[in-house]
Amino acid sequence: MNHSENKWTLDAVMEIYNMPLLELVFRAATVHRQFHNPREVQISTLLSVKTGGCPEDCAYCPQAARYYTDIEKNDLMSPEQVRTAALRAKGLGSSRLCMGAAWRNVKDDAEFDQVLELVRTVNALDMEVCCTLGMLTESQAQKLADAGVYAYNHNLDSSEEFYKEIISTRGYEDRITTLENVRKTKMTICSGGIIGMGEKVADRCQMLITLSELDPQPESVPINALVAVEGTPMENQEPVPIWDMIRMVATARIVMPQNVIRLSAGRTNMSYEGQALCFM
Repeated sequence: MNHSENKWTLDAVMEIYNMPLLELVFRAATVHRQFHNPREVQISTLLSVKTGGCPEDCAYCPQAARYYTDIEKNDLMSPEQVRTAALRAKGLGSSRLCMGAAWRNVKDDAEFDQVLELVRTVNALDMEVCCTLGMLTESQAQKLADAGVYAYNHNLDSSEEFYKEIISTRGYEDRITTLENVRKTKMTICSGGIIGMGEKVADRCQMLITLSELDPQPESVPINALVAVEGTPMENQEPVPIWDMIRMVATARIVMPQNVIRLSAGRTNMSYEGQALCFM
C-alpha cells in the first residue's frame, strides 16, 4: 500500500472516531467501496502451533509463563497435525492460515527449521500462509519468505505511550524493527492492535496514525477486542462495548482506505448485527 503524503493528526483522527455512529459507518463504507469489493470478506484461521510458556509479560496474554491460566503448554505441532488443521480450516472457508508460536523471538534452531517445514506443508494446500512468531532478524525473515510465507503478523498493540503500561519485556521500537525486517522481503505485513485494555481513545487513534505512517503501510490491519482471561493482569477488564469495535474498524478504514481491515479477536463475542455494521 502506498504511503500517504498527507499525514493524519491526532485531532483529525479523534474527530473521525467520535463522529455520530451511523454517519461514521456510512463514511467508512463509502471509502471502503472506493478500493475494495464490499461483497468480499476473507476468512482467516489462527492456529497456535506452539502454545504456552512464553517468557514475556504482555498483560493481556494467557500464554505468558508467569501467569497462572488454564492454557496447557504444548510443544511445536508436527507437519501432519498442521496439515490436518489446515484442511479443516480450508473446508470451512478459510483461505489464509496464520500459525502462531508463543515465542519472544525466533531462534535459529531445529524448531525454526520445523516451522519452515510447516510453512511448506500449508503452502502445498494452496492457502495463504501467515506467521506470528515474535521478533525476527532480517535473515530469519528472508528464510520465512523463501519458504513461502505470504504475510507476517506483528502487532503494535496500542499507542507507544500506553504500550509501556502493558508490556515491559519488549520495547515498542523492537516491534517496529521487526516490521522493517519483514518489509525487506517479499512478505506482506499484518499489524494492528487491541482495544479494551484500559487505553484512552487517543491511544487507539494514535496507534492507527503510527500504522498509517509506516512506509509502506501494512497490507492488513487486524482490530482485536481484548478477551479477558482469568489469571492474567487484565482478567477483570470490562468487555469491549460493541460500539467501540464498530468505531475502531470504521476509523481504521478511513485512515488506511487501501488496506484490509480485519475483524479479529473478540469477533465471536459480537452479535451478528454488530459484525454486520463492521463489514458494511
